[in-house]
Amino acid sequence: MATNPPKLKTAITANERLHNLKKTFEAKYGESPLFYACAPGRVNLIGEHIDYCGYSVLPMAIEQNIIAAVSVNNSGTIQLANTNPQYKDFTVSCFEDIVVDRDNPKWYYYFLCGVKGIQEKFGIAHLSGMLCVVNGTIPPSSGLSSSSALVCCAGLVTMEANQKSLSKVALAEICAKCERYIGTEGGGMDQSISFLAERGTAKLIEFQPLRATDVTLPDGALFVISNCCVEMNKAASSHFNIRVVECRIATKMLAQKRGLDSSRLLKLAEVQMALKVLHPEPYGREEICKVLDITSEQFSTELLSANTQHVTQFKLHQRAKHVYSEAARVLQFKKVCDSKPTGSIQLLGDLMNQSHASCRDLYECSCPELDQLVDILILAHPHPKMLAALHILYLRFQLV
Repeated sequence: MATNPPKLKTAITANERLHNLKKTFEAKYGESPLFYACAPGRVNLIGEHIDYCGYSVLPMAIEQNIIAAVSVNNSGTIQLANTNPQYKDFTVSCFEDIVVDRDNPKWYYYFLCGVKGIQEKFGIAHLSGMLCVVNGTIPPSSGLSSSSALVCCAGLVTMEANQKSLSKVALAEICAKCERYIGTEGGGMDQSISFLAERGTAKLIEFQPLRATDVTLPDGALFVISNCCVEMNKAASSHFNIRVVECRIATKMLAQKRGLDSSRLLKLAEVQMALKVLHPEPYGREEICKVLDITSEQFSTELLSANTQHVTQFKLHQRAKHVYSEAARVLQFKKVCDSKPTGSIQLLGDLMNQSHASCRDLYECSCPELDQLVDILILAHPHPKMLAALHILYLRFQLV
């Protein structure tokens, strides 16, 4: 007699997850949480490494997220715990300055970035005491912005616990700035989409001022998020910030070459012009200082970050060329989504292929495992309703 095959439980529902988080909180602290906060992860469809250069990006939120269960008290401490036993508990005083150790990027320091950002925004002398348990479903160090989601969740929690109020846009801007306490000099895309995302639409995120516009994808378009299983913690290495610094220096060099006042310019979007004024060979420190008429000390303090002081050669032409071409691809991507021409899915796939090639060859922020995965997916001739080029876990951040 035939029987139905067993059904495998692949994921718990949101209600089950909240129930389990509540039970964990009660078991640990002996009381129920007062409220919950949630911040989603994201995947960037196109617009790699250009938000910190001032250009628009096109991400969308994903179902995976960070949730925190919280109660408020007068204990004078903030107690942090994580449902993942890999991440240790941490307690910090509400009466001392919050210190974020950027040389030791533990999970709770990302949380404290959000706490510190809200405290400084409102000038809160003594924060409310909190008990907090965090649960996350975003794979860590996988390029889906688990760290930024944690920062955003912490900022939201701290605002609520201290009875403050901000718009989503203001929260996104604060969380983008305060994540820099951990040493990552990002541009604000991750935090913006975490707060401004809406179900059923991607978003064009623009900066200065920050705003988000709905982008409706063509009917039948499917996105597969795959993992090449190479991890990279942006705050634990200088790979990410080296690219930020190179773009910052390229801005200065371009401005100087064109006779602009380079002292007030930090982003390539502010000085968009012909790239041929930069030669493709790496620039050395001495050459940069000579062109910009600055001292070596000024170069180190004004242009470099703490974890890029050791860098001696800078590929300014390659980085700038990627940024400018990628910024154009973002606008082309949105134009295709808006106008929906014949073959629009293939056009989007072509743009994403170009994006990966530029990240691989010009920005050098891919890795062999990711390149191989992209090649396999393209050669596999996916279903015609799937994008030929698939965004792979945003691993373009991940130089190994």
